[in-house]
Amino acid sequence: MSDADRLRLIRTPGIGPVTYRQLVARFGDATRALEALPELARRGGGRAPTPPDIRAVEEEIRQVAALGARHLFIGDADYPPLLAELENAAPAIVVRGDITLAARPTVAIVGARNASAAACRFARQLAHDLAAAGASVASGLARGIDTAAHMGAGPATIAVVAGGIDIAYPPENATLQERIAQEALLIAEMPPGTEPRARHFPHRNRIIAGIAAGTVVVEAAPKSGSLITARLANEAGREVMAVPGSPLDPRAQGCNLLIREGAILVQTAADVLEQIRPIDACAVRSPAAPFAAAPPADADDGARRDIASLLGPVPVAVDELIRQSGLAPAIVQTVLLELELAGRLERHAGGRVSLG
Repeated sequence: MSDADRLRLIRTPGIGPVTYRQLVARFGDATRALEALPELARRGGGRAPTPPDIRAVEEEIRQVAALGARHLFIGDADYPPLLAELENAAPAIVVRGDITLAARPTVAIVGARNASAAACRFARQLAHDLAAAGASVASGLARGIDTAAHMGAGPATIAVVAGGIDIAYPPENATLQERIAQEALLIAEMPPGTEPRARHFPHRNRIIAGIAAGTVVVEAAPKSGSLITARLANEAGREVMAVPGSPLDPRAQGCNLLIREGAILVQTAADVLEQIRPIDACAVRSPAAPFAAAPPADADDGARRDIASLLGPVPVAVDELIRQSGLAPAIVQTVLLELELAGRLERHAGGRVSLG
């Protein structure tokens, strides 16, 4: 399938990572999936979303190339392998730099933007020691802990940005972002020119957590974005680690809470490496296969009515819909796909759905 058609499907309003993969699994490629959108949405009781014009996505591809970057699509040989294991992995990312860094053992280091000087020094040293041991260090190019981690890891760092790959945020990290793009690896999910908005940061955080075998939180308040990254890492089955701090410092409360809830307490790079590397090298499991969406099957009107009657405004797990309806998983996925393309379904974290 052509890169342009894959990008058109990805950039179509209302088509998220799960829907993209289900459509490609069912129809074989993006071109056929695009052709099928109107009929699928009609069955779901709505109008199909309008894919972007082919000229728009070709222009995006030209812009990315002009920036010295390229698109990587899920299924490509050099797409980050750990990221591909996620159910909601980004169907396409824009990368500049050395993509082989994402194939190395990777640790995410995240924490407070207003971090203490001691925490920044610790994050910088931890990242340096991990890089010296052969690991890559991923973070989000924010102020504070993120910046310290990138600087400590040097050419072994991976920066994931919330906006376009050509947008420096925060502005004071513009020089650092460009250096990472030239010497290490820079990743974005949004098209070039996209200014980062609040809704983009959770998407960035899932890539940071997904690309890494484990996430270390160095310093974080109880409701910080760093804890969102830790939660996403936990949901992905990755190691969650935290650096303990003084109970008198509000910036340490998030880390101490994580440890109380079961996160691994770490104080050195050796502690971190012990968590992400197997004890016996001879017992290394084969890499997990990328998440593969089961191809949906055709559904009849009775199945559509049954599923619709079980849905409401409160999110419910797809597994629960399968159990209560008694229908085959592929049939349930088909109905949900039709409803989503019709604009009547919303997907939530944890494999849950609700009527939109």
